[in-house]
Amino acid sequence: QRVLRLAEMCRRLQTEEEKILPFYSSSLAEGEQQEAQRVLKEAPTEPLAQALQDYLGLELFWQLFNKAKLEELALGREQQALRERNQQLRELLGQYLAEISGRQEVPGEPKAL
Repeated sequence: QRVLRLAEMCRRLQTEEEKILPFYSSSLAEGEQQEAQRVLKEAPTEPLAQALQDYLGLELFWQLFNKAKLEELALGREQQALRERNQQLRELLGQYLAEISGRQEVPGEPKAL
């Protein structure tokens, strides 16, 4: 019941695009996709494959989870790049302000406009 309640809460938070197009395009070629479908239709023979067969219903969850994690990592990297750029701009502004204040203190030199 708890899992179903959480799934319903997550469904409400999905964007319109995720509700309409919940499946992602595959990076496999058409022949590879057909081979994968054929393999999925076969009955599993190994114990691990049989156990994984029970969790095929969670495939959409894992796709969404992985997408969210990738977005989180991308945003983290972008935030770090912005922090570094902000630091560079602060340093340049500090150098510029130091240069301007230094010029004004030099006697006999015309003031810059």
